[in-house]
Amino acid sequence: MELNGTKSAIITGGASGLGAAVARRLAAASVQVSIFDTNADQGRVFAQQIGGRFYAVDVSDAASVSQGMAAVKSAQGGLDILVNCAGIGPAAKTVSRGAPHDPALFIKVIGINLTGSFICGSQAAALMQERPADSPDGERGVIVHTASVAAYEGQMGQAAYAASKGGIVGMTLPMARDLAASGIRVCAIAPGLFLTPLLAGLPEDVQSSLGQQVPFPPRLGDPDEFAATACHIMENRMLNGEVIRLDGAIRMAPR
Repeated sequence: MELNGTKSAIITGGASGLGAAVARRLAAASVQVSIFDTNADQGRVFAQQIGGRFYAVDVSDAASVSQGMAAVKSAQGGLDILVNCAGIGPAAKTVSRGAPHDPALFIKVIGINLTGSFICGSQAAALMQERPADSPDGERGVIVHTASVAAYEGQMGQAAYAASKGGIVGMTLPMARDLAASGIRVCAIAPGLFLTPLLAGLPEDVQSSLGQQVPFPPRLGDPDEFAATACHIMENRMLNGEVIRLDGAIRMAPR
């Protein structure tokens, strides 16, 4: 897919972190960018900065997503790209001090990270199917999910988070197969330790210590490196049904 001013994109969780980096890179390529996020204040300011649009959308709520999709179709004429970056990662052990994991928290993590990615992906694909084929291969759209290395090496306290990201890994290939006849590609990126707002709030010595755990380069990932990978997926039509680890060769320890 060629990234230019004729293309329309939605970035979930695009008000900050990895999503904001993707939104910024796409906007720089003149792509029409819409951000779905629950942080309305930050989202509106950021969207204005990059010349995009903001919609207050809860990705775990199908009705909220449907309203956002309809608004994007009206404003941007349709949809070509979806990047799912919305997610949460609270830490809680299966049993802690004799108390079982709060099931409501587990359900919330799955609802936002996994179910939200599927809801947005399914609804986005329905819009993408309306687009005319954009290449000799008949391409109509690209969906990029955000998994995590936790899908493979979840640490202590990450049962809910790892389950949600493992689900994203598991659904990427069948979703790509479902949508192949429509010319819609589906991939996922599984990032390792990246300098997201969560890690950016830690002391510099802690950030450095975490970065040193990465074999090479021995540092935290830059969100723009994630964005570059997402854009490469968009531009390379042979990438489909794949989950790409973006982690500097790290393999997470139990804690």
